[in-house]
Amino acid sequence: MPQSLAQVWLHLVFSTKHRTPFLRNHDFRQEMFCMLAHNVKQTKCIVATVGGWEDHVHCLVGLTRTLSIADLIETIKTETSKWAKDAEHGNSLFTWQAGYGAFSVSHSNMSKVVDYIAKQDARHTKLTYQDEFRKICKRHNVPIDERYVWD
Repeated sequence: MPQSLAQVWLHLVFSTKHRTPFLRNHDFRQEMFCMLAHNVKQTKCIVATVGGWEDHVHCLVGLTRTLSIADLIETIKTETSKWAKDAEHGNSLFTWQAGYGAFSVSHSNMSKVVDYIAKQDARHTKLTYQDEFRKICKRHNVPIDERYVWD
């Protein structure tokens, strides 16, 4: 076949370093979501949605066939971290954690993930980022080592 085709949807999850609530300001958080979406698009990937809470983000992304997950994450973290240091409600100390979670999403489940990401505000009145991440990993059968997952 002379043409290469792919449809790979990923639910990306990562937090701020030490889960510092750099995204506490609502306006800044919304701007960060826009900047994440913009930087995902710059990589030629597709953005279905971006959301999150005061200390972490979720992105539902369609991965282009020519980019690795690691390269995508590195690009969006680097670019948004640079932006956040100088943004109006940002912080010169802003940084993302070193790691991330990347979970496959079937096309038939995309609307569920979009809805899940949209409800972050309500979810985090009762649930910490760490507990949420543990649940996501468990749902995807991804074992985590508590000694290394929370930098």
